[in-house]
Amino acid sequence: MKKVILSLMGCLFCLAVSAQELTVGSYNIRYKNKNDSINGNAWNIRCKVMARQINWERPDVFGTQEGLHQQLVDLDALLDGYKWIGVGRDDGKQAGEYSAIFYKPDRVELLEQGNFWLNETPDKPALGWDAACIRICTWGHFRDRQTKKEFYFLNLHMDHVGVTARSESAKLVMNRITKMTDNGKKLAVLSGDFNVSQTNELYSLFTESGVLKDCYACAKERFAENGTYNGYDYHFWTDQRIDHIFVTPATTVEAYATLTDGYWAKDMNGKMSRRTLSDHYPIFARIKF
Repeated sequence: MKKVILSLMGCLFCLAVSAQELTVGSYNIRYKNKNDSINGNAWNIRCKVMARQINWERPDVFGTQEGLHQQLVDLDALLDGYKWIGVGRDDGKQAGEYSAIFYKPDRVELLEQGNFWLNETPDKPALGWDAACIRICTWGHFRDRQTKKEFYFLNLHMDHVGVTARSESAKLVMNRITKMTDNGKKLAVLSGDFNVSQTNELYSLFTESGVLKDCYACAKERFAENGTYNGYDYHFWTDQRIDHIFVTPATTVEAYATLTDGYWAKDMNGKMSRRTLSDHYPIFARIKF
């Protein structure tokens, strides 16, 4: 009997330790493009599969990129137990793409939220430097209901064209995070589509800052058989990661994954073919603060 009790106590302890993990992620969900529907990648189909994928993975907090307002409403309606924050990048309301953050309120409590734009006037929407699009970073200040620890979660999408815009945006974001976290002493997660791979010099601006580290690089376990961009080509392989999750130094990264899940749908000839859920693969990490 004593052995049984000890065994049960051990199981409960393991469950308690496991429960303290947070699963965080980044997902470029691809904006609703009419040409995607012509090519068989319609949002109304992708959304349903994407929601099932997310509900299966059950991340506690994850950032999305490119979602238009109605897309976020659609996704939210299919997700189990999530809320989200963010604004449209074009006007600070509902126009343009969002860098929205979804979170599970039964696991984390939202204490504060905000947005800043990646430009020379971060408090208002405008093109920055040589950027092709207006870009935004959304952030939330959360408290883990289990551990009671507070952390910041920032989510962004850097420009895909402007080299100067990417460089200046990276500096701006690092400056904000450095101040938010008191030079990395407080806890934070930065997710997003950076349009910069691990081989780009800007990547080192984040990883060599002393304020952030890459979840991929420091994960105890890793399941990442591909890079993060696929261009809707299920057979495309790359080792380049342009989507990242960075965390502050005190964070332990238990595991990291790039999920290459797909689904089957009829092509223009009525033949079933394998498809990706977006033109980016989502990334997730299990972390402990």
